[in-house]
Amino acid sequence: MASTPGIFTDWPWKPLGSFKYLVLAPGVIHSFYHYIAKDWTERDISYLLIFPFLLWRMIHSQIWISFSRHRTAKGTARIVDKGVEFEQVDRERNWDDQILLNGVLFYITSNCIEKASNLPLWRTDGVVMVFLLHAGPVEFLYYWFHRALHHHYLYSRYHSHHHSSIVTEPITSVIHPFAEEFAYFVLFAIPIMTAVFSGTMSVGAYVVYITYIDFMNYMGHCNFEFIPNRLFTLFPPLRFLLYTPSKNRFHSLHHTQFRTNYSLFMPFYDYLYATVHKSTDDLYFESLKRDEEFADVVHLTHLTTPDSIYHLRLGFAELASRPHNSTWYLCLLSPITMLLTWIYGSTFIVESNQLEKLKMQTWAIPKFNVQYLLQWETESINNLIEEAITNADQKGCKVLTLGLLNQGEELNKYGEIYIQRNPKLKVRVVDGSSLAVGVVLNNIPKFATQVLLTGKITKLAFALYRSLSKRGIQIGVLNEQLYKKLNKVSNNYEGTLVLAKGHSHHIWLVGEGLTDEEQLKAPKGTTFIPFSQFPPKIVRKDCFYHCTPAMKAPPSLENMHSCENWLPRRVMSAWRIAGVVHAMEGWTEHECGYGMSDIDRVWKATLGHGFQPLDTLIT
Repeated sequence: MASTPGIFTDWPWKPLGSFKYLVLAPGVIHSFYHYIAKDWTERDISYLLIFPFLLWRMIHSQIWISFSRHRTAKGTARIVDKGVEFEQVDRERNWDDQILLNGVLFYITSNCIEKASNLPLWRTDGVVMVFLLHAGPVEFLYYWFHRALHHHYLYSRYHSHHHSSIVTEPITSVIHPFAEEFAYFVLFAIPIMTAVFSGTMSVGAYVVYITYIDFMNYMGHCNFEFIPNRLFTLFPPLRFLLYTPSKNRFHSLHHTQFRTNYSLFMPFYDYLYATVHKSTDDLYFESLKRDEEFADVVHLTHLTTPDSIYHLRLGFAELASRPHNSTWYLCLLSPITMLLTWIYGSTFIVESNQLEKLKMQTWAIPKFNVQYLLQWETESINNLIEEAITNADQKGCKVLTLGLLNQGEELNKYGEIYIQRNPKLKVRVVDGSSLAVGVVLNNIPKFATQVLLTGKITKLAFALYRSLSKRGIQIGVLNEQLYKKLNKVSNNYEGTLVLAKGHSHHIWLVGEGLTDEEQLKAPKGTTFIPFSQFPPKIVRKDCFYHCTPAMKAPPSLENMHSCENWLPRRVMSAWRIAGVVHAMEGWTEHECGYGMSDIDRVWKATLGHGFQPLDTLIT
């Protein structure tokens, strides 16, 4: 929102919320009905193609979002080093409003202006006219309109909303109040309506022209350079006529310096009126020279469900900014997701963050949790994990953490097999078990004298048993097999382990494999504290559920604008945090296999670096 919102700031369909797409329904329905009901000689193909064109604009936008976020995560040719935060993601959530506005106006124009209907698919003279008019009056008028928007009166009421984003993303280009966006539409309509009234307009003309505007807008606001300077060396006058790739350098400075570089896609008017920032060229060359950044800490995770890829930072920005919750419409894309992960079978960068001077990246393996349960996938998954470890080692990474199922006992003995196969590794492999145990212990109420330990038998279960026994807390187990295994490592903890005969405990420590039937047997008010990688299914509304072991990230952690799986905002899993602490403390040992680091030492170090325990429950 602008600092002093003016009239017509809000979009007309804002009260509709997620139902705003219904504003297109009358036009879409009428166009299909008109096409079906009319005789084939009277059918208006240009009217019918409005809706597919709007879909193409949505897809085009998403391609730029994913591409830009992938490139900035790698760091190659990045311009501004500051990160994007959740506040900006929320502010730019309505990036598709301008597409809806265009759609509504297209449908109205097609019905109200006779020459705007029954357009041919292509007319070369119309395309030439549109682009000549854009290069002439549109670029000139935009320059002066943009300068006017930076006058205090208009800036505080409208344009300041756009400039709230110092670090731009492609969709930042279309984040404006309604009145300002409508003015842009009128401006860009000059070439289109001129072609319409001259009888030279075609479907191809408006598709190519608006796609060109979208492309240049998105490219100009992405935070990296990607076209070599050779283009401008071969044809020097191009720097005055085209922002490709100069738009990046121009507009990034415009968002940081504000009163420079006002032009749209042609810098000519900035040179003409001496409003080009003096460091424009220097910033361009410096950005091109930047190589891919290598992280100090890599967190290696994987996809969970087929629709989880759309919840990643590279996917849909709105979904990535909130905890993962499967939705039916994304499930429809599962076949496409499966095909993509099968074709692109390599580990990919998900996001990058920075804590003080420590650079972090998250890498993902294109495998789903179901595939980790299939024996014939074991070798393939292990090869991908080992390849990621050696790749991180070659890039000089200090620590690599194994997230989710990348550290299973059956899969790789909690990561130990990679150390055995690669004894000369410089990168430290961390499974984060010690911190995960520390988080679970902190979640147990101080007054607790007994707990119920249930779920799959893992090294975390054994570590919890040892730690709780030292505190004198009685541990009840329902599984006789687990009881016998824990008894073998009892040492001096006699009397703390009991084979429970019922489900009367009010504090349950749950691992993988907790069933709905077991939860239903728990007494009312039971607190479920998972030590598993995946959260248990919430069955009881009269009980309390903790999330999987996790902690709040310190305020100094930058570029955190996506949620880690099902965790809340700015919350990181214990397994991911463990690697950060390992690197910041400079510890040189691996933390994987059946061994475990000193839990108290890891816990104190984690708190010392600003990570905080969660104080909320999932009810």
